[in-house]
Amino acid sequence: MQEPKYIVGIDLGTTHCVVAYTLSDLPDGQEPEVKLLEIPQIIAPGEVQAQPLLPSFLLLPGPHDVPPDSLSLPWNAEMEFVVGTFARSRGAELPNRLIASAKSWLCHRGVDRNAEILPWEAPKDAQRLSPVEATSRYLSHIRQAWNQVMAADDLDSRLEQQEIYLTVPASFDAVARELTVQAAQMAGFNQLILLEEPQAAFYSWLQAEGGKWRERINVGESVLVCDVGGGTSDFSIIEVTEEEGNLELRRAAVGDHILLGGDNMDLTLAYAVRGTLAQAGTQLDNWQFQGLWHSCRSAKEQLMNDPTLETVPITILGRGSSLLGSTISTELTRSQVESVLLQGFFPIGDASEYPESKPQVGLREMGLPYAADAAITRHLAQFLGTQTTQNEEDEKPAFPAAVLFNGGVMKADPLRHQIMEALGKWRGDEHVRELDSVDLDRSVAMGAAYYGLVRQGKGIRIRAGTSRTYYIGIESSMPAVPGIPTPIKALCVVPFGMEEGTEAEILTKEFGLIVGETAVFPLLATTTRNSDKVGQEVEDWSGEIEKITEMETLLPATDTDEGGTVIPVLLQSRVTEIGTLELWCISRDDNRQWKLEFAIREEE
Repeated sequence: MQEPKYIVGIDLGTTHCVVAYTLSDLPDGQEPEVKLLEIPQIIAPGEVQAQPLLPSFLLLPGPHDVPPDSLSLPWNAEMEFVVGTFARSRGAELPNRLIASAKSWLCHRGVDRNAEILPWEAPKDAQRLSPVEATSRYLSHIRQAWNQVMAADDLDSRLEQQEIYLTVPASFDAVARELTVQAAQMAGFNQLILLEEPQAAFYSWLQAEGGKWRERINVGESVLVCDVGGGTSDFSIIEVTEEEGNLELRRAAVGDHILLGGDNMDLTLAYAVRGTLAQAGTQLDNWQFQGLWHSCRSAKEQLMNDPTLETVPITILGRGSSLLGSTISTELTRSQVESVLLQGFFPIGDASEYPESKPQVGLREMGLPYAADAAITRHLAQFLGTQTTQNEEDEKPAFPAAVLFNGGVMKADPLRHQIMEALGKWRGDEHVRELDSVDLDRSVAMGAAYYGLVRQGKGIRIRAGTSRTYYIGIESSMPAVPGIPTPIKALCVVPFGMEEGTEAEILTKEFGLIVGETAVFPLLATTTRNSDKVGQEVEDWSGEIEKITEMETLLPATDTDEGGTVIPVLLQSRVTEIGTLELWCISRDDNRQWKLEFAIREEE
């Protein structure tokens, strides 16, 4: 295979996708230059323009929703769907044909992520896609756009031939990561490596600072990477350590997956605007409200991106029979955005004020499992309260002395200032520092490209590995008791921080493996038990460890084995170079091996 010409970082965001790249083989002494790919996309019917951001929206239009032949792209003149800018703008008027937040659905354990379920509120006769397929179409657009721009006359420059780093939230579990890889492979990417988004943002900062980063943070300090994007709030702690006189960086903690971000804020703004319209006597039905939600997203982004704007007009399609004048006009103001978001999402409380726990309603509509408490600062307080310490003798990382922001939501100065004020209050002084972000929309892709150079030894690497501790469920050996299920122990198979490309074995104990008949294998994980070791068994794990999926499979037996035979095995876990997880069961007697596949069946 031809050596890659480029290192490519792809930020597969909830709101935008971004592609950055740099030369793979730099001459000695030359500083790396990370560039952005201008991605061709449809911005209006029949109009194609290259832009640095590809909005993560996919429109599946009906036969009369767009003009004929208006979706043609340079690489495909007969497109029947559209990705990007026009999908977002036209989709605001056709919300039941628009796929948005596919990334959030990709990590939703309560649905079959390979089933055709999106758009969630689509009419029965409308086309639907699975979250995996929708994600694949974003990546396929990126691949074909790159090849059109960068490889029209050079087959060796085609994207599928390059060294690719695809970013995912740090809070993505093993199944969500595996499904992301599956989507990438469907899009034509056979070789890629996953990188966590907060790390990518930090790599972008390291590159921008050069050698000066050592003057910005000190040994023993921790840096909070606060990433609030379109679909999630992602928190990570990076610790500054010293070894043999050299500064080193270690990813010391990762927060839980919190489905709380720009989508929630857009919805809150839509409720505020609907309330204003209702006071004026204008009522919106559910279809119109869906359109208002998407319009508020666009208006919010315009206000955040342009500090000179004070208002943005919003138009909502009417539902009457008249084609003339059947629209509703209103506006979203800067003061509305700042007051609604500050009060609802970034209140400043005490360090002990964690997310409110409310009794759940027994029946609810199916949909994304958004966080019950919308206060991002309370989720942050909980993360810092459980994962950091202000006691120097504690083994946990220190309470952060600095913060690096990432994500489009954090472009708003008042929101960043609110978090900085909260951190200063919780720390007990005013000395939490804000590190200068490179670009809140683009830094993840740029940092991912730079990470490829770091792997070549051309920069400092953050020691990270897995963001969770993983366990396999082991049935206890005890007599059956009527009415009481056999207890399941959590056996640690992958410790927190296990590096990609490494293996771990459990040689001190044998386990019985069922072969020849269908069996269930629970996969468990936690973000809080960071000190558990490989082979450690946890009997009472409720509240700390959660089941993330359940594999149901039939492991093959030999001709001499009967169905349901129990084979004594040793266990070996492996974190692949890509960043996914494998668990091998190795027969004690004849070295037969079985690999457990982790995305066979979704948890019910």
